[in-house]
Amino acid sequence: MRQIFLMLLTVGFFSCNQQKDHTKALQNRIDSLEIKLADTYKPGFGDFMGSIQAHHSKLWFAGQNENWKLADFEVHELLETIEDIEKFQSDRTETALLSMIIPPLDSINKSIQQKNAALFKTSYTSLTNACNTCHQAVEMEFNVVTIPETSPYTNQDFKPID
Repeated sequence: MRQIFLMLLTVGFFSCNQQKDHTKALQNRIDSLEIKLADTYKPGFGDFMGSIQAHHSKLWFAGQNENWKLADFEVHELLETIEDIEKFQSDRTETALLSMIIPPLDSINKSIQQKNAALFKTSYTSLTNACNTCHQAVEMEFNVVTIPETSPYTNQDFKPID
């Protein structure tokens, strides 16, 4: 009986030691992956703002040409970019303030669904003003957004395809 007890005790100690080694190996792997994850590229806030600027511009020209399908696409691109900012830049003060552009985007979306050019124009102006209000709130007032006058996208036709 004593021999069996000593054998079980030895096996138990051996198992515990293997478990500690396995736990240490797993922790080392986790630490290594956390370092890799921390070094993984994620777009900066300015990268996202550049995307918003491009879609803001394209949205204007789509609406001015009453290309409602393209305008709808651009509104959703803006919303997706906002979601990406919330995902990848959640710790930024600016991210919390982005919600102020949602009501004008909702209004633009409504104007697109109604194919209402007049409502689109006033909603777009509200969106542009909301962008500038946000920039002022985060002390980036030097970055003034305007309604575009000419398209920087000379390789895109904004007229609807009928």
